[in-house]
Amino acid sequence: MTAHDTTTSASPAAEAGRDAPAPEDRFPGGVVEPDYELWGEVDVDPAGLFRDIPAADRAYWDRARAFSLKEVRPVIDRYWDAADYPFHLATRLGELDLLRDGVDVDGYPAMSTLAAGLVNMELSRGDGSVGTIGAVQAGLALRSVALCGSPEQIAEWVPRLATAQVLGAFALTEPTHGSDSVSLETRATRVAGGYQISGEKKWIGNGSTGGVTIVWARDDEGDVRGFIVPQESEGYTGTTIEGKLSLRAIWQAHIRLDDVFVPDANVMPGARSFKDAAQVLFATRLGVAWSAVGHATACYETAVQYAAQRTQFGRPLAASQIVQERLARMHSELATMQLMVLQMTRLEERSELSPVQASLAKYTCTRTARQIAANARDLLGGNGILLRNRIARHIADIEAIHTYEGTETVQALIIGRSITGLSAFNR
Repeated sequence: MTAHDTTTSASPAAEAGRDAPAPEDRFPGGVVEPDYELWGEVDVDPAGLFRDIPAADRAYWDRARAFSLKEVRPVIDRYWDAADYPFHLATRLGELDLLRDGVDVDGYPAMSTLAAGLVNMELSRGDGSVGTIGAVQAGLALRSVALCGSPEQIAEWVPRLATAQVLGAFALTEPTHGSDSVSLETRATRVAGGYQISGEKKWIGNGSTGGVTIVWARDDEGDVRGFIVPQESEGYTGTTIEGKLSLRAIWQAHIRLDDVFVPDANVMPGARSFKDAAQVLFATRLGVAWSAVGHATACYETAVQYAAQRTQFGRPLAASQIVQERLARMHSELATMQLMVLQMTRLEERSELSPVQASLAKYTCTRTARQIAANARDLLGGNGILLRNRIARHIADIEAIHTYEGTETVQALIIGRSITGLSAFNR
C-alpha cells in the first residue's frame, strides 16, 4: 500500500464505527469546549474612582481603549508568540496622539499627567509590549529631548518622536550596570566637532529598530552627558536580544558603540549630570505603576468573565465560594492599586510628588499586579497558560515591569532609607 492508496478495506473497528453516533451525540454537551469571551466589558472600577474623569482626559483614555480593542487585540498574540515587532501599531500610536506621555509638544493640545497615566494603563491592559513601546518612545526618548535638548534639537526630534515618524530608544543600562546605573562606564571622548562614544548598553527598547537612541555616557571629566545618536551611525550596532519570555513584541537590544562620532549639534545641552538622566527616570516611574494597573485590570476582568462562562461540576465556577473569595480579593487589590496611582498622580500634577512616593507607587503596584495575575492564572487552570486567554501573556510581561525602571529591591531600599534615615545601599 502506498501513501496514495484510498481503496484499502477498513478495520472491523472502523467498520463498526461508521454507524456509531457522533461524539456530541454520545456525550451530549460534554466534548466541545466553548470559546470564552474574555475581552468583554466588566466593572473594573470597584471604588468608583474613574466616574468623574475630566472630559479631555477621558478622550485620551477612550481613544487608547478603542485602539487596544480594535487594533491590538486581533493581532497581538501572533506578534508576541513570534517575538516580532508590530511597527504598524507604533505608527498608529503616533497617528492617534498617544505618544506624548504628558509632555508638551508645539501644535498639540495639552495632555495632563492623568491622561498620560490612563493611556499607559489602557495600552498595558491591551498588551505589555505595546504599553512599553509607548513608555520608551514617549516617556524616555521624547522626554529626554524635551527636557534636556536645545531648541533646535526639540524642533527637529520631538515632533518626529511624537508621531512615530522615527522610533526612539533610551540607552542608560549597561551589561554590568543595571540597578547601579550611576556607575555607567560608556565613555564620550571630546574630539574636533563633537564626541566619540565607546561602550555597551543592554535591554534597550527600540534600540535595534533603525531609529534614534538617546545615549548616556561619561565625558572626559567624568560627568554623565546625553547624546542623540541615529542608529545608522557608523560604529553603532544594535542586536535584538532573543529568547525573552516577557515583552516579546518589542525589540530590546544589546548595543555596541565603537568610536561612534556624535557632532556637537547632537549633544544635549541640558544633560550634564546623572541627575539629568534621573529626572527622566523619575518622571516615568509613576507611569510604570499605571502600567501595572493595566496588566492587573486585564487579569481581573479575564478571571471574572471566565468564572462566569466556565462550567465545572454542573455549575459555573463563579457559583463556588472559593472562586468568589478569590475574585473579591482581586477586586480589593485592584481598587488599592487604583487609589495609589490616582493619589500619586494628583501629587505629580501639583509638582509635589517625591522620588520616594514614586518608588512607593511602583513598588506597591507591580507587586500587587503579580498577585492578581497569579490568582487569575490559577483560577483559569490549564486554560490560564494559553495565549488566547490573555493571562499567560500578562503574567510574563508583569515580570518585566516589576524589574525595569528600578527593581523591587532598589525601590524597597529607597523607601527604607526614607523610613529609617539610614542608607542600606552599598558604597
